[in-house]
Parts: sequence; structure tokens; C-alpha cells
Amino acid sequence: MRNAETILGIIRERGRKRLPLGDVYRQLFNPALYLHSYARLYRNSGALTQGATAETVDGMSQGKIHGIIERVRRESYRWAPVRRVHIPKPKGGTRPLGIPTWSDKLLQDVVRAILEAYYESRFSDRSHGFRPGRGCHTALTTIKKVWTGTKWFIEGDIRGCFNNIEHSVLLGILRRDITDNRFLRLIQNLIRAGYLEDWRLHPTLSGSPQGGTVSPILSNIYLDQLDQFVEQTLIPEYTKGNRRAKNPDYNRISSRARYCRRTGRVEEAKALEAARRAVPANDPHDPNYRRLYYVRYADDFLLGFAGPRSEAEAIRDRLSAFLAQELRLELSAEKTLITHAHTEKARFLGYDISVAHCDTKIAANRRSVNGVMTLRMPPSFVAERSRFYTRDGKPIHRMERTHDSDYSIVCGYQAEYRGFVQYYQLADNIAWLNRLHWVMQTSLLKTLAHKHRSSVAKLARRFKAKVETPHGPRTCLEVRVTREGKPPLVGRFGGLPLRTTLSASIDDRLLARKSRGRSELLQRVLADACEACGSTENVEVHHVRKLADLNRRNGRPPPDWVRLMASRRRKTLVLCRVCHDNIHAGRPLRPKSE
Repeated sequence: MRNAETILGIIRERGRKRLPLGDVYRQLFNPALYLHSYARLYRNSGALTQGATAETVDGMSQGKIHGIIERVRRESYRWAPVRRVHIPKPKGGTRPLGIPTWSDKLLQDVVRAILEAYYESRFSDRSHGFRPGRGCHTALTTIKKVWTGTKWFIEGDIRGCFNNIEHSVLLGILRRDITDNRFLRLIQNLIRAGYLEDWRLHPTLSGSPQGGTVSPILSNIYLDQLDQFVEQTLIPEYTKGNRRAKNPDYNRISSRARYCRRTGRVEEAKALEAARRAVPANDPHDPNYRRLYYVRYADDFLLGFAGPRSEAEAIRDRLSAFLAQELRLELSAEKTLITHAHTEKARFLGYDISVAHCDTKIAANRRSVNGVMTLRMPPSFVAERSRFYTRDGKPIHRMERTHDSDYSIVCGYQAEYRGFVQYYQLADNIAWLNRLHWVMQTSLLKTLAHKHRSSVAKLARRFKAKVETPHGPRTCLEVRVTREGKPPLVGRFGGLPLRTTLSASIDDRLLARKSRGRSELLQRVLADACEACGSTENVEVHHVRKLADLNRRNGRPPPDWVRLMASRRRKTLVLCRVCHDNIHAGRPLRPKSE
């Protein structure tokens, strides 16, 4: 039996060579692909969330994989409708989210792995959403480094993109490269499985099921048609000229200034040189120079255009026509904006993007700022985030955390703060996060003070520490937990330099060496033995959402299985079905057989 990496490697090579993908359905009979997906999914908190049935990752076993494979082999596998819930959007309103059953999640992820291996090398370099090694920062870095000189932004917003994907169009795109009809039927049945809302079944006539692991790759395959249209049609048409023509007004002033200096009229030359700084060196309206840039993240895309507004409007209209005619999607008229890059800001991936302009900033004998792309944190971000830690404008304690340990409280605040710094490390105004740091630190100290019945000042002195960073020492709050025979656990809040960088990477913790071998959990599953009693019959895996849940026993002594999981610091325990049932029934585990 081939391992998962071998199978995906062969598929990946066919995709790279743009060869058709046939006879792929039989790869779904290989248990190695399911174990590969299980190792990827089981850590997610959603793995313990129920879909339309009570099935979750808890109770996962090799027998369950073989059951799925047998149904797939007989072509009798039936996708369950997803359970639809509505989650709030940051700016109000809700977004529908579908929650599949665990078996569906597992099979979906196997399908995703096959599609991703085949299509990944074929996707555009301008697409950054839901792709390995790419993300928001790679999209924003491209804008920062490449889009110099942009005059107009075209902000693309597709109305209800994921809910309006046309099934027939998607399947037609897949049929161009995939020749295995059984595999295509499996995908067709998946996207038409329907959803349950308030326990009423609704059909899905269009759209890709949001919440499923296969949905992002399907949407990328669909929107890759848009990428190809922009790259193969619009960019060649709206890109011409090697450089802008010289501005005759600039040349005239320069010639006059040089003449004045040669003839000794220095003051007049200085006045002309000062006036020249307000005149562009190159012709901003050169009809023989155009540039069009494009980047997409999922269903959000942005174009940068150097040229007149009338042509920017024509580009927008052609995009709208292509989406309507070829992909049956609609551009939102009120949200698809044409923004002047110098005087306005385009909002993309949570950043405000504009082009800098300053005639007085001179470096290397040129106006070094003009035309440079700027990425900035929106002015409202700090105020919006501060609301979670304040009341009536003042930092307050967080009551829900006062029952946690000092170490957990500090690490929780640091994880949230580190996430903000991590995301906005590309921003030119990242120093604005100093205000949020103060709010969060004060809230943290008030939470600790409330827990210990002490004052903020006393706890600030108690936990104050210095930490070394690449930019020098920084003050932070630090909690140490001593452990016998082990290094202490160290939790810090703060200590992160607020410096703009184009290679955003933050981690104030030591990184573990990455393992290239099979994951520890898979080794334990394949051992096929109960870790409590040693039985080899009906072995499955018990899962808990997080280790902290094991300590909440309301003062009662922990049972054997809790001590076993806590000693191993693992959220999983491989058990036989009898021991697993005993855990859920509150009974003691069977003794280990000799």
C-alpha cells in the first residue's frame, strides 16, 4: 500500500505537467490518505463539534476508516446535509457556516488533498487565499514591493461569492482536467447535499458548502478562471511602455536652473529648483505608458492601475461582464469602488492602502517617497479592539479569566496581543498598537489584582521583567512556574517590538523541531492496542477539546484516565470500546491485563 505522500506526489507531478487526472477515484480506497487527513484535522476544536448527527472525532478508529472506504468502493457513500449556523461578522450581520459530520469532514479532506495536489502548481501567483505557503501577508507584501506608481485602485467585491457558485460551471471546469466520472459524481453529490437549518432540510441549488474543508479549494478552482482572464487578457492589454516619457515642464525648469547656476544667478537657480519639486519628473498622462496590477485573496481582489480613470472604469466593467457571463457571479455595484491612490485609501485585507506623496522628502537626490505604496492600520482598529478590554473607556478586569492560573491568564492575553502585532507588522503605523498594549496590560493587571485581592501597582512590581529582543531590551510582565526536574514554564505579556517589517514573523516562544516522520498519534492508532487495559479489540480514540478541561473536577479526585492523559500531556487516549464507554459513563477503566 502506497503512503499518502507518494500518492499525492504523483498527482502533484501530473498537475505540474498539466496532464489530465484519470482513475483517481480508486485512490480513495487507500487508508493512508484518511490517516493523513485525520492527523491534520483532529487538533481543530471544530473536530468535536456535532454536525447533522452526533458523530464527532471522539471514537475515531481504523474500523471507521475502513467503513467509509467500503461505502466509497460500492459508490453508496451519502453525504449528510451540513448543519447551518450563523456567525457574527465584524461589521454587523451574520455569515452562514455549515458544519459537516465527522465522516464527511474526513472524506472531504481526502478529496481536498487530491485536488490541492493537482491544482496548486497551476494556480496563479497572484492568488493568495487558502494556499500552502501563502496568505494575507504574501498578498500585501506583493502590493508593497511591486505596485509602485499606481494611480487608481479597483476594489473588487463579488456579491455572495461562495453562496452563488454555479454547480454546472464548477463541474464543467473540473471536467476539463479530471476524466474520472466517479470522482466527479462524488464532488457533485457533495455540493448538492443540502443543509439543515432549525432541523429543516434545504436543498443547495448553488454555492459551495462554507465550513467544509474542501470548499476553499473548490472556490479557488472556480475563481482561477477570473485570475486567468485578468492575466491573459486585461494585463497584456493595459500594460505598455518601458517607462514614462519625460515631463517637458520639468525639463524646461531644469534647463533654466542649470543656466542660472552657470551664469552666477544662484538665488534664482535655487528658486527654480524649489519650484521644480512640485512638478513630476515624468509625464503622469503619458498615453504610451500603462500598468495594471492584480492580487486576489479568496473572493476579495484588488487591482492597481497606472492610467486615466476612464480606462479604470472600463476595466471594472469588463470584469463585471466576465463574471456575469462566464462564472454567473455579480460584482457588488456599491462595494466595487474606484479609488484615487494618492488622495484616498483602498481597504484590502484589513489594511488601508494608498500611494505616498511628499515633494519635500529628498533622498539620493530624488523625491524618494513619491509613488511608494503605503500599508496602514485603519484608524478605527485600536478603538474597536480596545472595547473588549474596557468599560466606559477605562480598562477593566475580565471576570471569566479570574479562575485560571496566573500563567494561563498572562499567556492568554499575550496570544491575543501577539496576534494583533503579527498581523499588522507590515503597517507603517504599527506604533499605534502602543495604545492597545497599554489597555490590554492594564486589563491584565486588573484581572490578576481581582484574582489575588491585591492592587494593580503591587502586581505590576511583582511581575515586571526585562526581555531581550533583536531591537534591544523590552519591559514586559512575566510569570514563571517552577517544575521539579524540568525547566520552568515562562509566560510573558509584551516584549514585542513594534517595528515595521516586510517579513512578518513573530514568535516569542521556542519553536519545536519539525518532525518529518509519521505523527505520534498515528503511531499509537496503528499500534491498535488500548493504552489503559492493553486490549486489541475495537480500538478507538478518545478526544478532549483542551487539557485545561481535565482539571475541572469540582474538587473531586481525578479518575485514572484523567491522570493518564495529564501525565502524557495529550488530548487523545487510544482505548478499546469498553474502556471508552466506561469513561463516558463515569466508570473506572479496566485494569491492564498481564
